[in-house]
Amino acid sequence: MASLKEVRNRIVSVQSTQQITKAMKMVAAAKLRRAQDNIMRMRPYAQRLNSILSNLTAQVGEEMESDYTAQREVRRVLIIAITSDRGLAGAFNSNIFKAVNALIAQRYAAQAAAGNLTVLAIGKRAHEYFSKRGPILGNYTHVFGQLSFETVREAAEQAMEGFRTGQYDEVTMVYNEFKNVATQVVQTEQLLPLVPAAAPATSTATSNVDYIFEPSKEEIVQTLIPQSLKVQLYKAVLESNASEHGARMTAMDKATENAGELLKSLKLTYNRTRQAAITTEILEIVGGAEALAASR
Repeated sequence: MASLKEVRNRIVSVQSTQQITKAMKMVAAAKLRRAQDNIMRMRPYAQRLNSILSNLTAQVGEEMESDYTAQREVRRVLIIAITSDRGLAGAFNSNIFKAVNALIAQRYAAQAAAGNLTVLAIGKRAHEYFSKRGPILGNYTHVFGQLSFETVREAAEQAMEGFRTGQYDEVTMVYNEFKNVATQVVQTEQLLPLVPAAAPATSTATSNVDYIFEPSKEEIVQTLIPQSLKVQLYKAVLESNASEHGARMTAMDKATENAGELLKSLKLTYNRTRQAAITTEILEIVGGAEALAASR
């Protein structure tokens, strides 16, 4: 059985840890509100932009050609893996690692075996993990320090340029989509080549949209496609950012609860140890008194 001093030291240590996890939970909650507001404002814009692009491409039809819609044999692949800069967020980062590894095994095994698979890692955790396992495109460990469209645009443009020049035949994103504080869903989405979403057969909304084009349909579409791709990646980063704070808030809340349970157990152990020590002292005193009385 541990001594009273050892148990007391453990109690103090757990109490300190509990205070830290409580503080981290509060910080994550404050950051989550801002991140959630950002993604809620971004979603309607991204959806509307994709809708406009789908309408335009449907009207222009197959006559429209773009560097970002070219379908090629998939020989060289770029995977954009989005994680966080820090840990202590439960399985948030490890879920991305597992999803990327599963994607490679199921879809890109031949490309990986041939050394034609590259990862663009957004976030320090992804950079540290994938840099030990293969080629990394760029260094985007600074994105979440000052998260903005400008910081993400650089990564999007590098991926787009790689696809346009034929360096990559397919670009896929893997990230955590924010559902709520306790739920983050890993999403795997193809960024390039761009495949506009087809309108439902029962809906005539797309075909009935009547735009006035200036200067031309084709030129407008060629301008919207790069913008749409950048917005799509920026939205994924915002989703991941909100998911990170939600995951960390949940993890720290659970850690605080676990610390409380451990404190109860340690205090019970401390009291039992203290009672045993007192009982032992009383028995020693009584034994000494009886021995002294007998010697007289």
